[in-house]
Amino acid sequence: MFVGGSGADLRKFPTAARQRTGYQLYLVQAGAEPTDWKPMSSVGPGCREIRVRAEGDAYRVVYVASIGDAVYVLHCFEKKTRQTPKADIDVARQRYRQAVESIRAKERP
Repeated sequence: MFVGGSGADLRKFPTAARQRTGYQLYLVQAGAEPTDWKPMSSVGPGCREIRVRAEGDAYRVVYVASIGDAVYVLHCFEKKTRQTPKADIDVARQRYRQAVESIRAKERP
């Protein structure tokens, strides 16, 4: 499930990066680990970052699969610096809160 504009952001990736990202998300949906990932606890509990390289560039997808019963894609972006920019972390945090609120709203009677 794409949160906020993460789906639109992913569609902006070059074809090779989109294909690799799609496969990595398929692995997550199937209950497996992505090929290359790291925890993103700075975003929220259970958040991870999939790392994809394509055409010499680095692309990142922040997701969480430990809340609710779906994989929530929080943020997709091209990484241009060694450290993840604060603005990208902030976007992912905001979307994490949106996903949690959405799940809580569905659970209410």
